[in-house]
Amino acid sequence: MHSHQTVGDVVAAQIRRHRERLGMNRNDLAAECARLGRPDITYAVIVSIETGRSGAAGKKRRPVTVDDLLVLGLALATPPLLLLLPLGSEETVPTVPAADARGPYTVWQWMTGETTPKLDGPLDGRYVTDSRRIAGTGQTWAAAWATAAYPASLYPEFERRLAIVRRACLRTEANQARGGDPDAETDFVHRLEELARHIDDMVRAGLKVPALPHHLVEDMRGLDMLDAPNSVTPEEND
Repeated sequence: MHSHQTVGDVVAAQIRRHRERLGMNRNDLAAECARLGRPDITYAVIVSIETGRSGAAGKKRRPVTVDDLLVLGLALATPPLLLLLPLGSEETVPTVPAADARGPYTVWQWMTGETTPKLDGPLDGRYVTDSRRIAGTGQTWAAAWATAAYPASLYPEFERRLAIVRRACLRTEANQARGGDPDAETDFVHRLEELARHIDDMVRAGLKVPALPHHLVEDMRGLDMLDAPNSVTPEEND
């Protein structure tokens, strides 16, 4: 049985919860929103979001737009996604009207592209991935999702590999200052090769590669590690 709670209800409750956590009244929150460039999110607007306004059709909340969500999250010193998906404080949150509510972290993983949504079911106690073909003849919905979500896995991995390269570079510099250690330099080159292969994957996927420190760009180009050397650019003011 589907819940009558809406995403707007969840957001409203979390705005109020985090406002109270910070000891803010609605005027305080409105002032913070104005400081962030949204003077139109006034005391009255916040009241309408949190509690709704009575009208001929009954009590109705003011909808929260994506733009609103970003500003309200920052004004409340809270990751905006937590206003939608309150991890740790709610057992379930609404998804779409045609599907059951799910655990906040499950929906969180959908939102970040970490997992594929399973809206159909439950069948034999399990939810299943949508297997239909888009427009009847195209790729399956699950395959289309995987393609669109691919960057969500590549960029965090890029940052992870870059951090490893930076640490290896610092170790190499420290060892050189002490007279040199071939093993440290070998490890740096190995880690740099791993980063270069990951960059190649990003380029093949048609993604923009973030700028890199000048010396790393020169090393990868000089050691012929990249399939497309011009796909990486050095950071400005590096």
